Amino acid sequence: MTSSAPGKGEALIWRLRRLTALAQSSDLDGDRAKILALLDDIQAVRHGLMLECKRLDEDMRQSAARVHAASAYARSARPTRQQPLRGEQ
Repeated sequence: MTSSAPGKGEALIWRLRRLTALAQSSDLDGDRAKILALLDDIQAVRHGLMLECKRLDEDMRQSAARVHAASAYARSARPTRQQPLRGEQ
């Protein structure tokens, strides 16, 4: 399993919301440097969210494999109904 701080995705979502609010505000007023910095920050958050999605996808695949293995083990571990011996009935 890859290591990632729990809640990292939530922190990235909150950061994206703050950046979106900043983009919608009138603080930029055509300031090219601020706009480029904002775009760079948004790209960084996007990259972080993509990595988090990749990590979650891998976790889901591992979990699915574990569930499949546990189900197979449970099926094979069930007691089978014993056949009566010949002469017993």
